[in-house]
Amino acid sequence: MKILFLGDVMGRAGRTAVSERLPRLRADWGLDFVVVNGENATSGMGLSGEHAQALLAAGADCVTLGDHAFDQKDMAQFIERETRVLRPINFAKVAPGRGHRVFEARGGRKVLVAQVLGQVFMKRPYDDPFSALDAVLKTYPPGGLVQAAIVDIHCEATSEKMAVGHFCDGRASLVVGTHTHVPTADAQVLPKGTGYLSDAGMCGDYDSVIGMDKAEPMRRFVTGMGKSRFTPALGEATLSGVFVETDDRTGLARRVAMVRLGGRLQEACP
Repeated sequence: MKILFLGDVMGRAGRTAVSERLPRLRADWGLDFVVVNGENATSGMGLSGEHAQALLAAGADCVTLGDHAFDQKDMAQFIERETRVLRPINFAKVAPGRGHRVFEARGGRKVLVAQVLGQVFMKRPYDDPFSALDAVLKTYPPGGLVQAAIVDIHCEATSEKMAVGHFCDGRASLVVGTHTHVPTADAQVLPKGTGYLSDAGMCGDYDSVIGMDKAEPMRRFVTGMGKSRFTPALGEATLSGVFVETDDRTGLARRVAMVRLGGRLQEACP
């Protein structure tokens, strides 16, 4: 199976890049399944129902969120109706929506998608990500009930992301980090067959400070004082993420490759 995962969509620039490029990529690369992290697609903070629908219409089979999952007020109700949008599995049990789901990919093949929040350097003490993932992966082993399993680990620390990758090695097709908006260069297949990337980066304007117009963040760093709100940068966005090709029989990765298209970053294609 050919699977594409796109990193955090950042504001209008990111939404535009996804809507303009993803339909063509699905055809040109013969993609069977696409996951998009929509965490920052609405004004850089959360995801509205309207913008979630736009990402799905552009070709996303699943949209994941993160610690800003419910920053947009309508998402709490929207996620109850739209089962293709996932919030982290280790949110409080009373949180709306769901943190994992089995999807049907092209050809009727089954794909598990799960998202989990890390704990290191995060603002809130979320539930243990390892035990939460363990329960889900035991229920849906790749090569068994599902032909592929994708884990989105949304957190700050690369060390925690790497630990999650090794914890899931041999039990997931792909473990990919999100949240920092900066793509890492460590795409690999781990020893037991799981594809891994510490961070998929963002789909956004890289002439910025992690997707925000750079003037206000720079002012705060230099002077220690804020003058206005952060607003997303509006230049041409780079589509950033990771591609994985899996073996339907085992559910493990055959190969993994970084994806960077458009904007300021050096291009990378599978």
